[in-house]
Amino acid sequence: MKVRQSLKGVKIAYALVAILAAAIAAYWLGASDPPQVPLWAPMLAPAALLLLTAIRHLRRRTTCLDVQGDRLRYEAGLFSKTSRIMELSKVQDVRFDQTFGQRIIGTGDLSVETAGETSRIVMPSIDRPREVAEHILELSRALRGK
Repeated sequence: MKVRQSLKGVKIAYALVAILAAAIAAYWLGASDPPQVPLWAPMLAPAALLLLTAIRHLRRRTTCLDVQGDRLRYEAGLFSKTSRIMELSKVQDVRFDQTFGQRIIGTGDLSVETAGETSRIVMPSIDRPREVAEHILELSRALRGK
């Protein structure tokens, strides 16, 4: 099972950027007395938002939580990678949090903690966080029972 950040927020951000750019262009081209600045000047705001959205989209593509066999592997990064591998049998706590906005679109933040370690793995904005958390806990219990 591979878990990645949800694409819902990224799609919403792309749509909002497109709507903002279209609204600025429509206002600009429809104005009877357009301002005396070039059209690209007001488009800087949507361009900056588009850049931030593209960065978030790239970060989403380069972060993954992978459950294979008896191990849980977390990887993040494009040029430099951060990897963390833990045994599923040592998973002690799986938690998910949802803000109001995340509840509306069906996403949430998942955090996995093992026994005896102070750090935790956090996957922000994943789809169906409750199902993923329960699945990881079930696998962990099954492996501890062996």
